[in-house]
Amino acid sequence: MRLSARSEYGLLALIDMASAQDGRPLVTRDLAESRGIPSAFLEQLLADLRRAGLVRATRGPHGGFALARTAEEITALEIIEALEGPIAPSVCAPDACGREEGCAAASVWSDVSGAVRGALSGFTLARLAEEQTRLDRAPLTCSTRRSE
Repeated sequence: MRLSARSEYGLLALIDMASAQDGRPLVTRDLAESRGIPSAFLEQLLADLRRAGLVRATRGPHGGFALARTAEEITALEIIEALEGPIAPSVCAPDACGREEGCAAASVWSDVSGAVRGALSGFTLARLAEEQTRLDRAPLTCSTRRSE
């Protein structure tokens, strides 16, 4: 299993939406700038997330994107699967290797897939937004300062 920038950027954008104080829609350009995500790429991700029912789009002068459900209801697993597809072994899929009778390695990949799905489903956007807020408020120390 390999996760791409789609998952990383999509998760970061939704954390920012969940962290927004008033729940108002956020403009794609602002989301992209805050995380250093190419704007056109983020628009593609948000379209996929909208199709998956995780965000909603609002048009007009005060438009943008906002969460379609509460941050407590959306998990990292849902976000990643909306952007990457189902988290499942690709090698040991029933039609991938041709071994209809099965394969001893299938149990390994099944357990790994289950563990990853379990871990990702344990992270809600509310939890991640809370952690981001805590990190943003933490004072910079010598080890966290960026060299200028």
